[in-house]
Amino acid sequence: MIQKSNSGRTGDKKMQKRKNRWYIAVAAVVILAVVLVLAVVLGKKGKIKKDPKMIEPTQQEQASEIPTETEEVFDYSATETAETKSLPKSVVSKQGILIDVDAGTILAGKDALKRMIPASMTKIFTVLVAAENIKPEQLDELVTISIDATDFSYSNDCSNTGYEVDEQVTVRDLFYGTILPSGADSAVSLATYVAGSQEAFVDMMNQELEKMGLSETTHFTNCVGIYNDDHYSTPYDMAMILKAAMDNDLCREVLGTRTYTTSKSKPHPDGITISNWFLRRIEDKDTHSEIIGAKTGFVNQSGSCAASMAQTPDGKEYICVTAGSTSSWRCIYDHVDIYDAFLPETAQPFESEEVTQ
Repeated sequence: MIQKSNSGRTGDKKMQKRKNRWYIAVAAVVILAVVLVLAVVLGKKGKIKKDPKMIEPTQQEQASEIPTETEEVFDYSATETAETKSLPKSVVSKQGILIDVDAGTILAGKDALKRMIPASMTKIFTVLVAAENIKPEQLDELVTISIDATDFSYSNDCSNTGYEVDEQVTVRDLFYGTILPSGADSAVSLATYVAGSQEAFVDMMNQELEKMGLSETTHFTNCVGIYNDDHYSTPYDMAMILKAAMDNDLCREVLGTRTYTTSKSKPHPDGITISNWFLRRIEDKDTHSEIIGAKTGFVNQSGSCAASMAQTPDGKEYICVTAGSTSSWRCIYDHVDIYDAFLPETAQPFESEEVTQ
């Protein structure tokens, strides 16, 4: 056996140390390179997140940022001015408001921002939400009146259109039935048609209120207007809701119709003739305008209330909302007194129209 001398072993150890130092140096260089690469990559990502301008939008995104010529933007608000007055002393209603729609100003008011019970004025929003969630071709679809809809109406002592259980009517009939006779059977049937249930539809109503910026002062628990502690609004909010409804072509047509005959059915071979009694009763009164849309309301807790829109011969539009009157007739005369006090004396009486389906 050949044994290495001490001097040979010492040389081997020195060689091994040199190799170890070389390996360490190479490893350090590799680690440093990896760190630098990671720093560059992460730095770029950080810049992209911090500076959105570095991301170029796609053509679709660019197009969506450019408003089209047909896109309309509606402002559902009105402001008090130095010219805002109190309501006439002849007005019996506890609360009320008159808005100049075109100017976006409040002409007169009385506790207009205080909570009130909207009663069947709720149905203005019912038809608006429904109209925004159906297509025009659906208006002639047939809907079968359910026992749930009629039971709900009768058990809560509501006004009705007069439909019978299992009667087939059109969606269009439900819109007119909800507004003209203030039919709860129509309102519940319409809500169920649109959303599957009244509860789901009411959720849609409250979501829409949030979009309109009214959710802090208005909340609905049903689509009819039945009294509930958590079912409330303000005269101001109801004015904004009526404004939104009158901006919708279908709602404007329905709210402005004085008389309508529903489509023929087996229980009603001649249809059912229904009327908007507010429009019929106010049409010969001196309001210096044409009342082109209206909805009344009443529950024991609220008294009589109403929302209406007037249009003067020059095309200017005004909205009046009152709450807490002593009777349906007194409520109408409150609107007459308010319009008479603030609208220019230039209007002519209008002729009533009958709509037959």
